[in-house]
Amino acid sequence: MASEITYAEVRFKNESNSSGPYSDSATAPKAKPTPHLSKPGFPSLLFTSLMALFLLLAISFLVAFIYKVWSCCPKDWKPFSSHCYFISTDSASWSKSEEKCSSMGAHLMVVRSREEQDFITKILIRDASYFIGLSDPGHRQWQWVDQTPYNKSATFWHPGEPNNNHEQCVILSHPYKDSSWGWNDIPCSVKQRSVCQMKKIYL
Repeated sequence: MASEITYAEVRFKNESNSSGPYSDSATAPKAKPTPHLSKPGFPSLLFTSLMALFLLLAISFLVAFIYKVWSCCPKDWKPFSSHCYFISTDSASWSKSEEKCSSMGAHLMVVRSREEQDFITKILIRDASYFIGLSDPGHRQWQWVDQTPYNKSATFWHPGEPNNNHEQCVILSHPYKDSSWGWNDIPCSVKQRSVCQMKKIYL
């Protein structure tokens, strides 16, 4: 009876060992995990689109920055806003003054605002008068040389001007010490100095 009990215990130990962690290694090798290849989907396409948009915006800002920084005026021309101004030191009629401006790729000055006029009058000589690009082809129909519409609310005539239908060209003048700069109509054949205007050069 004792021998049978001993045999049963030995058999039980052998069975427990055979079910250990190394029992499967001898029968079948473990399969290696295969890496999962991710296919391009919506998130990656969205990221690519956003990167392309960001690149285009960066290029646009760079171009705009260069465009603004590299603007200049020719030598002896004065910059203001988006234009350049040349003040002549010799006198000529209105038409000859316009021809001279045109030969430089410009035209007689067109005054669009009080700020623009104040800028130019600060660098003019008070004792001189200067043709600007305003004239009357007839019937007091004032016209600017670059076809800018004549705006009566943005005019700077001296008091009482214009006062003569035969005076069809306009000058900037400072006639009296206690007055300010303003416009005066005069005959176009009278020789005066002039102010030329052109757009800034962008490189």
